[in-house]
Formats: sequence, structure tokens, C-alpha cells
Amino acid sequence: MSRSPRKSSRRRRPGGRPAPRRKPTPPPAAPRLIAFNKPAGVLTQFSDADGRTTLKDYIDVPGVYPAGRLDRDSEGLLLLSNDGRLQSRITDPKHKLPKTYWAQVDGAPGAEQLEALSAGPGLKDGPTRPAEVAVIAEPALWPREPPIRYRRNVPTTWLEITIREGRNRQVRRMTAAVGAPTLRLVRVRIGQWELGSLAPGAWRELPPEAFR
Repeated sequence: MSRSPRKSSRRRRPGGRPAPRRKPTPPPAAPRLIAFNKPAGVLTQFSDADGRTTLKDYIDVPGVYPAGRLDRDSEGLLLLSNDGRLQSRITDPKHKLPKTYWAQVDGAPGAEQLEALSAGPGLKDGPTRPAEVAVIAEPALWPREPPIRYRRNVPTTWLEITIREGRNRQVRRMTAAVGAPTLRLVRVRIGQWELGSLAPGAWRELPPEAFR
């Protein structure tokens, strides 16, 4: 009994010839990694057709691009690099790199809400992975511009939330799903890299050992 010939997994050009394999992009001769404290209202990109504030207004370093995103309303640690492999290490969900946020939420979530948040609430795009959640004292942060809304008779609570995936506006959607909408969100850690004392709108070059 004759066997049918095996089909090649390579994509073919019109006419039947297989397309050439892409060579992996070589690492840059001088890898760079930058930590930036993104203020609220800044887009995580270097240009905007509508003239809104972008990274270009703060960072004048050629060849670096954001490793992941931070939504416009949120603040805190953003990493940028000229090394595609490092960007993948930071952003690819398969690496499960922990990302830690301080979230100021509306109200005073109870034990059941905190347990639901830790367990990973379901969102429209599916259930989230379990998170590490803890109530913390109000951290010493810079004033937010513009400030969050203030209601005298409604308390707010600060939570430290660590997740290991990176969906769009994930932390905000998670807290909203358990009935505690986020008012202010600051990312303070990505993997081994911390925001530390970096001022809002400032950036610093990270040392070579950060690439290990």
C-alpha cells in the first residue's frame, strides 16, 4: 500500500515554491533596558495622530520600544528596550512574569470580594488566573494629575495586586467585576524590576545584570 507524500509545513509562494524561512532577528550590539515612570494621561506609544501626550514627550532614546503596555489612565513602571528577545520575555504570557500594582478602589471590599479577586474573577474574555491580593496602607505617592474624584462619604481602599498575565485594562476590569472599581492604578513592579524612587515622568537606564 503506497503512502501519500508528506506535506511540507512551510508556506508556499504562488507557483508551489516554499517561502524562504525568516532568519531570527539578531540581538542588538548594545542591548538597552529603560525604566520609565509613566504619568497618568500619557499614551504608551511614541506618536499620536490626535496630538495627545506620548512617550516621545519624555524619552529621547532612539530604537527603544515599550515592552508591554500601561493604559492611558494608569501610572507607574513601564519598561522599554531595543532587544526583541527581552521584550518577549517581559510580555509573553508563557513566562508568567509577575506584575504588581497598587490599586485605590472605591469602597471597602469585604472578605468575599477579596477572595473572589484572588481566585481570578471571570471577565468577558474568559476567567483570569489567580492573583495575589492584599489590603495595604495608603502608599506615599506623588499627587496625581488630574486627581481622582473625591467623595467625602465614600471610603477608598488601597490594594496590592499581583497578576501573571497582561490583558487589556485587566486589573481595572478585575476589581470592577467584584464590585470595587479602581480609581487610581500604579504599577510598581514587573518581574525583578521595581519602580523604586523614580519620579513621575523620569526614566533611568537599568544595569547590565538586569539582562540575566
